Amino acid sequence: MNQPDIIFIVLDTQRADRLGCYGYHKPTTPFLDTFAAQSALFEQAISPAQWTIPSHASLFTGLYPTAHQVTQSNQSLGPDRPHLAEALRAAGYQTIGFCNNPLVGILDNGFKRGFQTFYNYGGAIPTVPRSSSRFPWPLNVAAEKYTQFLRRISYPIQNFFGQSDLAFSVSLNAWLTPLWSRLARFKGQNERSVQDVVWFLRQREREQHEQPLFLFLNLMETHLPFWPPAEFIDRLSPGLRDNREARAILHDWNREAYRWAAPLSQPLGELEAQALSDMYDAEVAYQDDYLGHLWAALAQRQQRQNTLTVIVADHGDGLGEHGYFGHAFVAYQELVHVPLILNWPAQFSPTRVATPVSTRRIYHTLLDAAGILPDIPHLDPVEIRNLTLKQTIRGQDPEQGAAYAEIYPPLNFVRAIERRQPELLEPFRCLAVRQAVVQSDLKLIQVDQQPDELFHLAHDALEMHNCLPEMPAETAQLTQTLQRIARRVENQRDHLAAGATLEMDDENLLQRLRGLGYIE
Repeated sequence: MNQPDIIFIVLDTQRADRLGCYGYHKPTTPFLDTFAAQSALFEQAISPAQWTIPSHASLFTGLYPTAHQVTQSNQSLGPDRPHLAEALRAAGYQTIGFCNNPLVGILDNGFKRGFQTFYNYGGAIPTVPRSSSRFPWPLNVAAEKYTQFLRRISYPIQNFFGQSDLAFSVSLNAWLTPLWSRLARFKGQNERSVQDVVWFLRQREREQHEQPLFLFLNLMETHLPFWPPAEFIDRLSPGLRDNREARAILHDWNREAYRWAAPLSQPLGELEAQALSDMYDAEVAYQDDYLGHLWAALAQRQQRQNTLTVIVADHGDGLGEHGYFGHAFVAYQELVHVPLILNWPAQFSPTRVATPVSTRRIYHTLLDAAGILPDIPHLDPVEIRNLTLKQTIRGQDPEQGAAYAEIYPPLNFVRAIERRQPELLEPFRCLAVRQAVVQSDLKLIQVDQQPDELFHLAHDALEMHNCLPEMPAETAQLTQTLQRIARRVENQRDHLAAGATLEMDDENLLQRLRGLGYIE
């Protein structure tokens, strides 16, 4: 069989439990549900990390965060492990990206390595296809050149804001949030990017390209701030827009970016929790609506039978559960349990896979599907063949059904909390590194290398009852599994060169991190 086209879609900040195909009771995703019914759906996919940067680094390298060593916003991928796009390009693929997340598309972190073309819809100066320009020819050509010039000026500034603690702290002020979230397109232009992907696929179809395609798409629709169109709010939560108090709550949350990741000093009020949850659902429904056009375009392609489409989230999002909001600090299911759907009509029959799997294995799955593996250092064909998700679909999981996650707190947010609410750091263990392993229906969470919580997910999906004192044998077994995986990951790290090193200027924080053993 010829090499398949590969469509790789990351639904940024998408919880699995808010999708109909994962059992959600609201009609948020009719188009995705139909697509999933024709695909292989993994019921217990676990992200290797809880936030964008380490999670995307894992998707692009197939490594856990400890191994790839990109756990903060001012670190970059090391030179050893080939990026997914680099390997596929070397295997003969055309590589193109459409990205809405500035942490992926703007920061100089190596995430764009290997892409021949990379469109970035986020940031102050977005880069979009010429076909998407609002100007007619030849003005669109002139506008594109001017945009390229502005990008060269703006990207260093935007990198500074993404990597500097001071700039990050300033950006969290409520009066600045509307400026950078709207004018600087923090969430990108998601619907427009999908329209451009559809246009690109149809144009490529007309031109009858013989070269296989690797297309990466990142969508940021479900991330705060919440701005879904009114029709989706009314569909999912009738009356919400008429509630003045709810509108005021949402207005404040959309402005106060610090709250998007800080622990909750007080639990959310009932109306506050409901309004935020409903708005998240409306964003999910809006995203599903325009993705329906992409599913239709994929179904019309001549190559549709031999196209591997992967849909995944980099992480989920906390909406007040367990005393946390956002996706900065914990390993609970609302952050690490993500959707994972594989559609490849020529290879996979529709099925649901209950075995827990790590989404880092998308890397191995796509390279295995490409077939022709280039001779690149640190790219092991045996590892690729062993870890492809195809093995698990066939009932032969190479990892004994164990999926592992590592939770490194984003230090820029730690410092923000230290400046604003230092009293929250200790009770919420914001400096702790957490690890989790899911195997069968059990999940163990370890905090600072000590078993902390055990949950029976089949009976306690919301992780409300800690079974650790009641199940010592199961705790011991899962602890051994977690430690075995952690040792293997550390061994991988020791054989790979790191990228840019982390620079910190807060001596108090440095001393605390050294004391906990997180840095030398």
